[in-house]
Amino acid sequence: MYIYHSEQNEEAYRIRRLVENEKGKLSSKNIKLCKEYALDIFGNKKYTPWLMTYCAYSHEFKEGWIPDNYYGEYVVPALNGEYGTVCNRALVINKLLNDKNSTDIGYYINNLFLSTSNEVLDVEAFKKLLFENNVKVVFKIENSLQGKGIYFFDEKSFDVNYIKQLGNGVFQSFIKQHSFFNQFNDSAVATIRLTSVCKDDGAIEVRAGYFRFGRTGDTHVLSSRQMRIPINIKNGTLLDVAFYPKSESTKRLPDNDIDFAGMELPLFSHCVSEIKRMHSLIPFIQCIGWDIIIDKNNNLKVIELNGGHNGITFNEMVQGPCFKGLGWEKLYKI
Repeated sequence: MYIYHSEQNEEAYRIRRLVENEKGKLSSKNIKLCKEYALDIFGNKKYTPWLMTYCAYSHEFKEGWIPDNYYGEYVVPALNGEYGTVCNRALVINKLLNDKNSTDIGYYINNLFLSTSNEVLDVEAFKKLLFENNVKVVFKIENSLQGKGIYFFDEKSFDVNYIKQLGNGVFQSFIKQHSFFNQFNDSAVATIRLTSVCKDDGAIEVRAGYFRFGRTGDTHVLSSRQMRIPINIKNGTLLDVAFYPKSESTKRLPDNDIDFAGMELPLFSHCVSEIKRMHSLIPFIQCIGWDIIIDKNNNLKVIELNGGHNGITFNEMVQGPCFKGLGWEKLYKI
């Protein structure tokens, strides 16, 4: 775990330097509060750097913040464990959620081509399944992260040998997003990232969220190029600041001139209620990051789920504490 904490705290310090360049140095008083809180609440000073990064952004100390390295060390294993990896298995999670608006068409798993009903198909039958209603399909390999492991195929470029080299994955229909999102970028499908939790009494709550989109010419959203705007989780409106991939903030978008502050995401309340409904079907995965979008027909489409270390630093820094009152700070004592 030494390397894990070292890398985490190096990243926390990198972001803190950016924040302090924009907002000014963290005060000695708040540095002291962060150190004391890390030791008193989480039992170790190694959780201080993320607390200082959050504090540098907000200019005040707030009780209830969760350091990201603590989240990865204690929260994810305790709340999700091995069951969290189910989110990376498209065939399994689609069955569990029974998502009526799923974009899944078929799967390549362990050298088999499968329909969504688990029927094993030969190559020609599978190819027909993919392209009888689709000009272009998306293939996502399992365990893909940060926009990597995503490929696009049409009937001509579909190459069985190449797909087998890529490994297990899911074929999905190409999403045509709601016109609202085309204002920000029309070459890559945008993503609404919402984080939901299952409380100890089984109640599902959506606690954090942000809107992310690609840059001009991108075919899909890449973490290395994405823009992010925090969402007011109570009403689905966008905050007045956007962030580059390395966490530099801006009031103006680089590729277009949109006055985005206060803009309301389409069908946001429906998104929240649907996520609560779906999460209630898999309550044993207690914290999930949902990547979703609304399509041109006003349907919610689930792009992917993350039941592992789904990243809380952005929301904790900009809007946190987002997970206060859940008792996560006590998990290291169990």
